[in-house]
Amino acid sequence: MSLYYNIFKDISEIECGGLHLIRVNSLTIPTMDDVEIKNKKVLLRVDINSPVDKKTGKVLDDSRIKSHIQTIKELLENNASITILSHQGRPGDDDFISLNQHAELLSRHLGHTVEFVEDIIGPYAIQKIKQAGPKDVLLLENIRMISEEIVETEMERQARTFLVKKLAPLFNLFINDAFAASHRSQPSLVGFPYLLPSAAGRVMEKEVSALSKIFNPNDGPKVFVMGGGKIHDSIRIIENLSRHRVADRILLGGLVSVLFAAAKGLNLGKANLEVLEKTGATSLIPRARKTLLSGAPLEIPLDFKTVDEKGEIRNEPASKVENLIKDVGETTVSVYSSLMKEASVIVLRGPMGVIEDERFREGTIRIMTSAMESKGFVIVGGGHMISMLDYTTIDPSKTHVSTGGGALLLFLAGEKLPAIEALSRGVQDDKSSS
Repeated sequence: MSLYYNIFKDISEIECGGLHLIRVNSLTIPTMDDVEIKNKKVLLRVDINSPVDKKTGKVLDDSRIKSHIQTIKELLENNASITILSHQGRPGDDDFISLNQHAELLSRHLGHTVEFVEDIIGPYAIQKIKQAGPKDVLLLENIRMISEEIVETEMERQARTFLVKKLAPLFNLFINDAFAASHRSQPSLVGFPYLLPSAAGRVMEKEVSALSKIFNPNDGPKVFVMGGGKIHDSIRIIENLSRHRVADRILLGGLVSVLFAAAKGLNLGKANLEVLEKTGATSLIPRARKTLLSGAPLEIPLDFKTVDEKGEIRNEPASKVENLIKDVGETTVSVYSSLMKEASVIVLRGPMGVIEDERFREGTIRIMTSAMESKGFVIVGGGHMISMLDYTTIDPSKTHVSTGGGALLLFLAGEKLPAIEALSRGVQDDKSSS
């Protein structure tokens, strides 16, 4: 049984000598209350990875950007010099872009200038960091433009990467506020706590505390709605949810549902198989088939909304799909909505269709609305799902909007999150050790 599997059976917020710590089983995670932030040179890791319009390259939703404002404001109020690290997309993907517009959006929401630095570890970035004074805020270029950041490996090895060794000496405090990326064992997330006093930012603290209070493993039934296009992450999450028997039902949509429909042997047509091939997901079909045979509580769409070569939209049964899948169909929405009615907890992760095109948002909006109208507590996870909240009515007393997508699901499924583990193992300053 993994360390985080019992997280909700043994998690607490403790007061110790005026400090506010989060204790997870044997792990004690320091927060910003536990470290001295006044007048410090702070390296702040956030997750402002946002949905991007494929045609224009413009950020479609800035919810994640806004979520980090509290952490940054608190550091500014304490006269800190702040350098921000974040990523956007992955190399080769349409949303892998520069962070220059993210700096503009941060400046607008913060009411304070955030200077974009078109560099990460080169001479220009190092010079700008050294010159930055109290209340200066820098945002470095997309961290995934550094090849080391793409590799996931042991935390101790990440602490020895060129990226970490180059930047760490320029700071005296590391704050990790990137809960949404905490399932990644990458240098910017797990390497710095081994070299710098470190703590969780306010977003990280809020997520861990809120989820621990919301998610009781003894409550049921629990329904997970899994969609979106991150197939590799999704199948890993589904395996964990099934293995640890966290989910009573897992309702599939988006590209992940196409994968499992193919694994089931449904006739999806040439165009949809080509989409799986282009995304590198064809190799996952045997793994998905194994998951199906293991008895995972999965629901695959009964029908899909498709578009033909002439651009006409159709509703086709999943048993025989002739055109390109863009959303779940009418019957699927009805069945999924019915299954959510009696759930005690509903977790929404990833859209049902291609929501970048307003013609294919209906499935996601209707299923989200059904979740909100159910009697269960609703956890909304991931940037793309957050962008759909404006289309429905939310009851704040029974809804938690999480910044996390994959991290949220793996956290709830009981898998270790490397970034949180690194914070618990990292070096501490005098205040946190007193």
